[in-house]
Amino acid sequence: MKKLLIFAILVTLVGCKTAPVAPKFPDVPNELTKSCPDLTLIDESVTKLSDVMTVVSKNYNQYYECKVQIDNWIEWYNMQRDINNKIGK
Repeated sequence: MKKLLIFAILVTLVGCKTAPVAPKFPDVPNELTKSCPDLTLIDESVTKLSDVMTVVSKNYNQYYECKVQIDNWIEWYNMQRDINNKIGK
């Protein structure tokens, strides 16, 4: 009986041991993987300042949209890295 009890305790202890599991770093959301569009070039035949300003305004808008996307990417990456590092410890 004593041997059976010792055997049951050993089986239980060995069965409880788990292998260390390394967390998988998450995949990047699709909306953060899109590249920024190319800026619009001014046609050489354009002579009106209003047309030039329209292109410049559009380029500024594209830049700030891309900046927000890159800032979101950096925030997401840093947050995921911190979570991954905390879990891995």
